[in-house]
Amino acid sequence: MKVNFKEKQKFTQWWLWVILIGIALIPVYGIYKQIIRNETFGDKPTSDLGLIIIAICFFGLIYFFRYMTLKTKIDSIGIKIYFKPFHKKSVTWNEVKSAKIVKYGFVGYGIRFGSKYGTVYNVKGNKGLAIELQNGKKFLIGTQRENELNDIIDNIPISNNT
Repeated sequence: MKVNFKEKQKFTQWWLWVILIGIALIPVYGIYKQIIRNETFGDKPTSDLGLIIIAICFFGLIYFFRYMTLKTKIDSIGIKIYFKPFHKKSVTWNEVKSAKIVKYGFVGYGIRFGSKYGTVYNVKGNKGLAIELQNGKKFLIGTQRENELNDIIDNIPISNNT
């Protein structure tokens, strides 16, 4: 049986970007006020270089969120995930005890440890592929295409696909 599922997810929540950009604009305003207008920025102003470094750090954070990607690939051999730039994981179907689509509620974004689903890899939403391995370890991969993924999982011969 030929199986081919690929999903690439990024942080696209509008509110997240409003927060990140809004926070990054604070040191930009400080640079404008302190360097361009020659007025102090705040009660205890930092140096001009300090403001520039802070602004660069915030824009680096914005770039970092833009860069982060959760890629899922499922084929007849197994499941591969790559949470760029943090983590790569690959399991074969022989290692999988069960796999099912679940609605897990909000557990946060990024990589989360210690949930009832084990390690959670999530960038948005509240649905994912919950996987339990033969060795008892668990992990969950968030998805935005749960119906398509469910059809694929239903057709994979897993020892206990519950």
